[in-house]
Amino acid sequence: MTMTTDARPIPGIGPKLVPILFTATIFLSASLLFFVQPLFTKIVLPHIGGAPAVWTTAMLFFQTILIAGYAYAHFSTRYLPVKGQMALHLALWAVALFFLPLSIRAGWTYDPEQSTVLQTLGLFAFGVGVPFAVLSANAPLIQSWYARSGGPNAEDPYFLYGASNLGSLIALLAFPLAAEPLFGATMIGWGWAAGFVALGLFLLLSGLAARDGAAIRPAPAKVALPKVNQIGKWLLLAFIPSSLMLSVTTKISTDIGSFPLVWVIPLALYLLTFVLVFTNRPWIPRGVQTWLLIAGVFILGMAMSELPLSMLTIAMTVALVVAFFFIALKSHQMLYDARPDHGNLTIFYVTMSVGGALGGLFNSIIAPALFNDLLEARIAVILAAALFFVKGAVPQPKDGFKGLILGLVTLAPMFFAAMRPGVLPLEMLVGMTAALFLVTLTLVRSTGLSAMILTGMVVIFGAHIAEGNAIFRDRSFFGTHRVADEGGLRLYANGTTVHGAQRLADFTEGTRPTPLYYYHPEGPMAQVMTSDFGQAAQSIGIVGLGVGSLACYAQPGQSWAFYEIDAMVDRVARDPSLFTFMSECAGNAPTYLGDARIVLEGQAEARYDVLVIDAYSSDAVPVHLTTIEALELYRERLNPGGILMFHISNRYYEIERPLSRSAEALGLAARIQNYGQHMDLEEGNSPSLVVVMAEDDATLAGLAEDDRWEVLTSDGGRIWTDDFADLLSIMH
Repeated sequence: MTMTTDARPIPGIGPKLVPILFTATIFLSASLLFFVQPLFTKIVLPHIGGAPAVWTTAMLFFQTILIAGYAYAHFSTRYLPVKGQMALHLALWAVALFFLPLSIRAGWTYDPEQSTVLQTLGLFAFGVGVPFAVLSANAPLIQSWYARSGGPNAEDPYFLYGASNLGSLIALLAFPLAAEPLFGATMIGWGWAAGFVALGLFLLLSGLAARDGAAIRPAPAKVALPKVNQIGKWLLLAFIPSSLMLSVTTKISTDIGSFPLVWVIPLALYLLTFVLVFTNRPWIPRGVQTWLLIAGVFILGMAMSELPLSMLTIAMTVALVVAFFFIALKSHQMLYDARPDHGNLTIFYVTMSVGGALGGLFNSIIAPALFNDLLEARIAVILAAALFFVKGAVPQPKDGFKGLILGLVTLAPMFFAAMRPGVLPLEMLVGMTAALFLVTLTLVRSTGLSAMILTGMVVIFGAHIAEGNAIFRDRSFFGTHRVADEGGLRLYANGTTVHGAQRLADFTEGTRPTPLYYYHPEGPMAQVMTSDFGQAAQSIGIVGLGVGSLACYAQPGQSWAFYEIDAMVDRVARDPSLFTFMSECAGNAPTYLGDARIVLEGQAEARYDVLVIDAYSSDAVPVHLTTIEALELYRERLNPGGILMFHISNRYYEIERPLSRSAEALGLAARIQNYGQHMDLEEGNSPSLVVVMAEDDATLAGLAEDDRWEVLTSDGGRIWTDDFADLLSIMH
């Protein structure tokens, strides 16, 4: 039955104001919903060691609660009158007020022996679960109320979803670009709580408008439930962009850092696609979307093949995000085109949320358990190629044969290289493969099965080549781990950054291996450890184990201890078949598993003559290990006259800037060495940036005589605290 749009005046709210009221309500609700995601994840991040997977796990939590919210909206609108819906929802909103302001429950500590994923999910459930559940129900609930309100176009309330996603988009960008640089997490949290309180008034007014409109509008006729294949299509169209978004975010945050701006840009673009296509007049024509999709699958297919693209540059980061946007745009356009009428609106949104959550489940739980690398991204790209090029025709065997032939043609340069190694440069081979991939992908744009097979061959074969001489590859909650032999060296990489190396010639039993790269005997870390002070030190603490390279600077009689959050790193370092630094030089030194700051806080009696902070995974910055509160803790764990050393080599951030501010505020003497710049270093030696601090200049007197060590002075910027830190401000 088609509902009339004639409405009697609603007391205090004229019919023309009804859409404004509902738009404002859904806009505010969506803003709060998506603002709280980076906000609470930022609160949680230090408690789980700053791992990139915290955001992926957070998204799984938020997507799962979104299902619960949408399901609640579906059942309440189907089985309760508008008055009952309003009363129930406002009651839940009132309960959520008891969880404000947002915080981690008192006394919680990370347990490295338990599942990190489950512990992270628990933090979110107890900290923000109820308020987020209330917010997550609002999009379908408010649209359903508008359909009963008597407002203009009440029979097609999907336009409100565009307003919802616009609010989400603005909130997401406002957090890292405006709120985070200006305010601390505590003040931001209070501002969010105030917005949540104000939302209650808007919900009340919207509910009253829906109640008054429902009094003069006939109840909607019962509609047939959507078919199973239609639900399956909604699920798949929601799954693919969700999985790709998380894969791209994980790849970027592993190398560049896990912080709100990195999280929200892919998510903001994900939401922007809803704004652009959830309208009867899409902003980008469907034909253009198809060509953008070809570009997106091509870029991500090449990137995820890892041919020569393991180093994540800024240009490549932008390319990854844009390619994801192209695929999400076409996916959500197809989702909008497949939407039901308003009678099945809530089922549609529930199904969408389930598809999105399945993407989170796949990336956060299933993929890490099944794969030793980021294979989930490759799978999502292959599915994208299959799904988004298909025109509805039943795949034929000839389509598969076509994809196979074109895949062999595309990979011909690589097959040639395998048979005739060294004839063509790697860059030329990759360029030829990329060109052929783009051409053949364009040729099969109307055949889903062909596109899937073609893309799958490029991605899988490329990944096989990139595997190279890897002898160990695995992943943990804290990142990917790879050990490979190359050029007479055994290299260990976390993400795309080499964190240690050993000469293959040093694997003879009883041989004390020579530390390489950042830890080379000529580098600044070795200068400290082999100085008169370093050799006289009795107790050494190392935060960040790596492969244990520094252990081979240990002197007889010294006591060494390591702090490492990732148990897999400890297993790699202590396995003599992979590396022998620990087994040959410090086999009896303990490794304390867990976040170093939390563990050190619990070791009230621990004191070190030298405490080294070397906990930078890839180029990510562990902010909670760089704040003034962290420096105060390190200072407490030093013996009188002790030295604190930071290894801060980084491609993207000037970490010495916040360190210099804290050192000045605490009255510490500080020096810095930028080693190896503009120098012709031998193989196995690499540039590094190191900061040392002590209570006074006298302690650093030995280093002061070396002109390579310069005084580190504060840049006068705002001091980083546990409540405030701004990574954007220290980017190169």
